[in-house]
Amino acid sequence: MKIICIGRNYADHAKELNNPVPKQPLVFMKPSSALLVNNKPLYYPEFTKDLHYEAEIVLKICKNGKAVQPQFAKKYYKEIALGIDFTARDIQARCKEKGHPWEIAKAFDGSAALSNFISIENVKREAIEFQLKKNDEVVQHGNTKDLIFSFDTLIAYVSKYFKLQMGDYIFTGTPAGVGPLKIGDQLEGLINLNVKEDNWKSMITCNIR
Repeated sequence: MKIICIGRNYADHAKELNNPVPKQPLVFMKPSSALLVNNKPLYYPEFTKDLHYEAEIVLKICKNGKAVQPQFAKKYYKEIALGIDFTARDIQARCKEKGHPWEIAKAFDGSAALSNFISIENVKREAIEFQLKKNDEVVQHGNTKDLIFSFDTLIAYVSKYFKLQMGDYIFTGTPAGVGPLKIGDQLEGLINLNVKEDNWKSMITCNIR
């Protein structure tokens, strides 16, 4: 099982961190030990003083594929979840300064919180609205219509380099509003399953300890 992650896939998020908007998907990966499921708490890592949240829609790959063509990409996922990509922002900044990979800032144990998956059979996948609350205040509000690279584009791109296998996850990127966390904070992620009206479903909670 692979956890494939996409960085800077919303223009407003790239701009808020003073990063250029990418011309092709920015891909990094996390190990299976990064998974944090069943609403378990995240213990604030001792190696960072600037832990950030990043909420995003996650795809679950449902069939094996290599070099998938964009027109067939929809066949490779039937379910989505809400994920939180935890980032040690201070460590990431130091890695960037030195031109080093980001793994120690992005792929540490527990850094990929994940909700249960839900079917997207009756969901307009091009306009999935989601939000993240911190201590009951909405801090991120995103919609997949604003993705720079769509779900299908991501599957086609990633599968050129890695064979997609059943059970792989793709974290598709986070919108603007990322920010710091402290011990005692509570996060709640929600998805709106009906684009015509408010029909918010709570997907994930995570306490920072």
